Amino acid sequence: MAVISTNDFHNGLTIELDGTVYQVVDFQHSKTGRGGAFVRSKLKNVEDGGVIEKTFRANEKVNRAHVEQREKQYLYRDGDDYIFMDTETYEQIALSQEQLGEKIDYLKENMVLEISVYEGRPIDINLPTFVELAVAKTQPGIKGNTVSGGSKPATLESGAVVQVPLFISEGDIVKVDTRTGEYMERV
Repeated sequence: MAVISTNDFHNGLTIELDGTVYQVVDFQHSKTGRGGAFVRSKLKNVEDGGVIEKTFRANEKVNRAHVEQREKQYLYRDGDDYIFMDTETYEQIALSQEQLGEKIDYLKENMVLEISVYEGRPIDINLPTFVELAVAKTQPGIKGNTVSGGSKPATLESGAVVQVPLFISEGDIVKVDTRTGEYMERV
């Protein structure tokens, strides 16, 4: 396993501590008047999503976790499992609702995305920044509603609920930012 210095931390880096894989969410190098420098970091457990704060000595060595990115296609939901297929080998894998968390709100059948794999087991999915989803349910639009006239909740085909402008109606396709869950535009 590769070893990396805490001075080389960057957001998105995956490391292994005590047999658990973490992703660096945030870090800050600090130097006090007396004593050595240190690195304060926020680390996200890639398996359960929990976030911890940990302080390392500057130049301390940690194990880097080698996480591969593999292209997969989302096929369908089977109970609490979500089935993905490798686009090259056609091998199918299942990820649980707990592993995916809120990301299930943006999954659409036949969507191609990348899955993070550590030691042969899938640990996370990487959604595209924007997804286009149909509006399944919302209040009807009223004549005279404009783009800047306010917003209303809309349930999308994936089950996500987002705030949309008043002129959006059922059946419209909308673009949503998967990082924030915000409506971007009507497609």
